[in-house]
Amino acid sequence: MNKDEILRTHGEAIELFGTRVHAVRDDQWDAPTPCTRWSVRDLVNHLTVEQLWVPRLVRDGATVAEVGADFDGDRLGEDPAAVWDRAAVAAVAAFSEPGALDRTVHLSYGSSGAAAYCTQMMADAVVHAWDLSRAVGAEERLPGHLATAALCEVEPYAAELGGSGLFAEPVEPPAGADDLTRLLCLLGRRP
Repeated sequence: MNKDEILRTHGEAIELFGTRVHAVRDDQWDAPTPCTRWSVRDLVNHLTVEQLWVPRLVRDGATVAEVGADFDGDRLGEDPAAVWDRAAVAAVAAFSEPGALDRTVHLSYGSSGAAAYCTQMMADAVVHAWDLSRAVGAEERLPGHLATAALCEVEPYAAELGGSGLFAEPVEPPAGADDLTRLLCLLGRRP
Protein backbone atom coordinates (compact mmCIF):
# COMPACT_ATOMS: atom_id res chain seq x y z
CA MET A 1 0.00 0.00 0.00
CA ASN A 2 1.13 3.53 -0.62
CA LYS A 3 1.10 6.08 2.20
CA ASP A 4 -2.31 7.50 1.30
CA GLU A 5 -3.82 3.99 1.32
CA ILE A 6 -2.13 3.19 4.63
CA LEU A 7 -3.59 6.31 6.25
CA ARG A 8 -7.02 5.75 4.70
CA THR A 9 -7.33 2.10 5.75
CA HIS A 10 -5.96 2.88 9.22
CA GLY A 11 -8.48 5.69 9.67
CA GLU A 12 -11.33 3.48 8.46
CA ALA A 13 -10.31 0.64 10.79
CA ILE A 14 -10.12 3.00 13.77
CA GLU A 15 -13.53 4.43 12.88
CA LEU A 16 -14.96 0.92 12.52
CA PHE A 17 -13.70 -0.08 15.96
CA GLY A 18 -15.08 3.16 17.35
CA THR A 19 -18.56 2.41 16.04
CA ARG A 20 -18.41 -0.89 17.92
CA VAL A 21 -17.23 0.85 21.11
CA HIS A 22 -20.24 3.16 20.89
CA ALA A 23 -22.52 0.13 20.46
CA VAL A 24 -21.50 -1.33 23.85
CA ARG A 25 -24.39 -1.16 26.31
CA ASP A 26 -23.76 -0.36 29.96
CA ASP A 27 -24.47 -3.98 30.92
CA GLN A 28 -21.96 -5.40 28.41
CA TRP A 29 -18.62 -4.06 29.67
CA ASP A 30 -17.92 -7.22 31.69
CA ALA A 31 -19.10 -9.60 28.93
CA PRO A 32 -16.61 -12.14 27.54
CA THR A 33 -14.98 -11.71 24.14
CA PRO A 34 -13.38 -14.15 21.68
CA CYS A 35 -10.10 -13.07 23.31
CA THR A 36 -10.57 -15.51 26.16
CA ARG A 37 -8.60 -13.53 28.73
CA TRP A 38 -10.41 -10.25 28.04
CA SER A 39 -13.79 -8.84 28.86
CA VAL A 40 -15.31 -6.19 26.60
CA ARG A 41 -13.78 -3.53 28.85
CA ASP A 42 -10.37 -5.21 28.69
CA LEU A 43 -10.54 -5.38 24.89
CA VAL A 44 -11.55 -1.73 24.51
CA ASN A 45 -8.88 -0.74 27.02
CA HIS A 46 -6.26 -2.68 25.01
CA LEU A 47 -7.11 -0.83 21.79
CA THR A 48 -7.39 2.50 23.61
CA VAL A 49 -3.95 2.06 25.16
CA GLU A 50 -2.53 1.16 21.75
CA GLN A 51 -3.86 4.48 20.44
CA LEU A 52 -2.41 6.36 23.42
CA TRP A 53 1.05 5.03 22.52
CA VAL A 54 0.94 6.33 18.94
CA PRO A 55 1.58 10.05 19.54
CA ARG A 56 4.40 9.29 21.95
CA LEU A 57 6.10 6.85 19.57
CA VAL A 58 5.39 8.51 16.22
CA ARG A 59 5.24 12.22 16.97
CA ASP A 60 7.61 12.42 19.94
CA GLY A 61 10.03 9.64 18.93
CA ALA A 62 9.88 8.09 22.41
CA THR A 63 11.06 4.56 23.03
CA VAL A 64 9.04 1.91 24.84
CA ALA A 65 11.38 2.31 27.81
CA GLU A 66 10.79 6.06 27.90
CA VAL A 67 7.02 5.63 27.88
CA GLY A 68 7.39 2.94 30.53
CA ALA A 69 4.26 2.31 32.57
CA ASP A 70 2.50 5.56 31.58
CA PHE A 71 -0.41 3.69 30.03
CA ASP A 72 -0.57 0.61 32.25
CA GLY A 73 -3.84 -0.44 33.83
CA ASP A 74 -7.39 0.53 32.99
CA ARG A 75 -7.39 3.87 31.20
CA LEU A 76 -11.11 3.96 30.35
CA GLY A 77 -12.49 5.63 33.47
CA GLU A 78 -16.19 6.38 33.76
CA ASP A 79 -16.80 7.15 30.07
CA PRO A 80 -14.96 4.51 28.00
CA ALA A 81 -16.37 5.65 24.65
CA ALA A 82 -15.21 9.24 25.19
CA VAL A 83 -11.75 8.07 26.28
CA TRP A 84 -11.57 5.85 23.17
CA ASP A 85 -12.64 8.76 20.95
CA ARG A 86 -9.93 11.08 22.28
CA ALA A 87 -7.21 8.41 21.98
CA ALA A 88 -8.32 7.45 18.46
CA VAL A 89 -8.36 11.05 17.22
CA ALA A 90 -4.87 11.65 18.64
CA ALA A 91 -3.49 8.48 17.05
CA VAL A 92 -4.93 9.22 13.62
CA ALA A 93 -3.62 12.79 13.87
CA ALA A 94 -0.11 11.61 14.81
CA PHE A 95 0.09 9.20 11.88
CA SER A 96 -1.31 11.88 9.54
CA GLU A 97 1.26 14.57 10.34
CA PRO A 98 3.46 15.47 7.35
CA GLY A 99 6.35 13.01 7.17
CA ALA A 100 5.08 10.86 10.05
CA LEU A 101 4.99 7.64 8.03
CA ASP A 102 8.63 8.18 7.03
CA ARG A 103 9.78 8.16 10.66
CA THR A 104 11.24 5.27 12.63
CA VAL A 105 9.41 4.10 15.72
CA HIS A 106 10.94 2.13 18.56
CA LEU A 107 8.62 -0.74 19.47
CA SER A 108 8.91 -3.58 21.98
CA TYR A 109 10.43 -5.86 19.32
CA GLY A 110 12.82 -3.25 17.89
CA SER A 111 12.82 -0.34 15.48
CA SER A 112 10.33 -0.22 12.63
CA GLY A 113 9.11 2.19 10.01
CA ALA A 114 6.08 4.19 11.11
CA ALA A 115 4.23 3.12 7.94
CA ALA A 116 4.59 -0.55 8.95
CA TYR A 117 3.50 0.30 12.49
CA CYS A 118 0.42 2.09 11.14
CA THR A 119 -0.47 -0.92 9.01
CA GLN A 120 -0.10 -3.25 12.02
CA MET A 121 -2.38 -0.98 14.05
CA MET A 122 -4.93 -1.07 11.24
CA ALA A 123 -4.93 -4.87 11.19
CA ASP A 124 -5.28 -5.04 14.98
CA ALA A 125 -8.24 -2.66 14.90
CA VAL A 126 -9.96 -4.73 12.19
CA VAL A 127 -9.55 -8.03 14.04
CA HIS A 128 -10.61 -6.55 17.35
CA ALA A 129 -13.61 -4.84 15.72
CA TRP A 130 -14.82 -8.33 14.87
CA ASP A 131 -14.06 -9.54 18.42
CA LEU A 132 -16.02 -6.65 19.89
CA SER A 133 -18.85 -7.15 17.40
CA ARG A 134 -19.21 -10.77 18.44
CA ALA A 135 -19.04 -9.89 22.14
CA VAL A 136 -21.78 -7.26 22.05
CA GLY A 137 -23.99 -8.69 19.30
CA ALA A 138 -23.12 -6.02 16.71
CA GLU A 139 -22.78 -6.66 12.98
CA GLU A 140 -19.89 -9.11 12.46
CA ARG A 141 -19.56 -8.55 8.72
CA LEU A 142 -16.79 -6.04 8.20
CA PRO A 143 -15.88 -4.07 5.07
CA GLY A 144 -14.21 -6.45 2.63
CA HIS A 145 -11.37 -4.09 1.72
CA LEU A 146 -10.39 -3.75 5.39
CA ALA A 147 -10.43 -7.53 5.86
CA THR A 148 -8.26 -7.91 2.76
CA ALA A 149 -5.80 -5.23 3.93
CA ALA A 150 -5.57 -6.81 7.39
CA LEU A 151 -5.08 -10.29 5.92
CA CYS A 152 -2.27 -9.00 3.65
CA GLU A 153 -0.62 -7.45 6.71
CA VAL A 154 -0.89 -10.45 9.02
CA GLU A 155 -0.28 -13.37 6.65
CA PRO A 156 3.50 -12.97 6.35
CA TYR A 157 4.10 -13.26 10.11
CA ALA A 158 1.02 -15.19 11.27
CA ALA A 159 3.03 -18.34 12.05
CA GLU A 160 5.09 -16.38 14.58
CA LEU A 161 1.96 -15.10 16.32
CA GLY A 162 0.71 -18.58 17.23
CA GLY A 163 3.88 -19.29 19.15
CA SER A 164 3.75 -15.99 21.06
CA GLY A 165 1.14 -17.20 23.53
CA LEU A 166 -0.98 -14.14 22.73
CA PHE A 167 -3.01 -15.82 20.01
CA ALA A 168 -4.84 -19.11 19.74
CA GLU A 169 -3.56 -21.63 17.25
CA PRO A 170 -4.81 -21.12 13.68
CA VAL A 171 -8.06 -22.74 12.60
CA GLU A 172 -8.50 -24.29 9.16
CA PRO A 173 -10.82 -22.00 7.17
CA PRO A 174 -13.67 -23.54 5.21
CA ALA A 175 -13.22 -24.02 1.48
CA GLY A 176 -13.86 -20.82 -0.44
CA ALA A 177 -13.64 -18.66 2.70
CA ASP A 178 -13.64 -14.91 2.21
CA ASP A 179 -10.73 -12.78 3.41
CA LEU A 180 -12.36 -11.92 6.75
CA THR A 181 -12.93 -15.59 7.56
CA ARG A 182 -9.38 -16.45 6.47
CA LEU A 183 -7.99 -13.64 8.64
CA LEU A 184 -9.98 -14.71 11.69
CA CYS A 185 -9.07 -18.38 11.27
CA LEU A 186 -5.42 -17.45 10.83
CA LEU A 187 -5.56 -15.72 14.22
CA GLY A 188 -7.34 -18.60 15.97
CA ARG A 189 -10.87 -17.21 15.87
CA ARG A 190 -13.88 -19.36 15.02
CA PRO A 191 -16.16 -17.17 12.90
